[in-house]
Amino acid sequence: TSSFLDEGPTWSPNGRVLMFFRETPGANGAPSLYSVDITGRNLKKVSAAGNGSDPSWSRLRE
Repeated sequence: TSSFLDEGPTWSPNGRVLMFFRETPGANGAPSLYSVDITGRNLKKVSAAGNGSDPSWSRLRE
């Protein structure tokens, strides 16, 4: 079976996307960032330099 641990959830400012980090067995203990929309669909692994954990949101710079 595959198991994982999801931690550090944080909602986007518009409340439509949840970002969290996931630790999976066999990933050498390296967590990865993921996002999912409010429907629970569209799960996406987010690219991050190095290991990702404790996500937070910030405003885009113009």
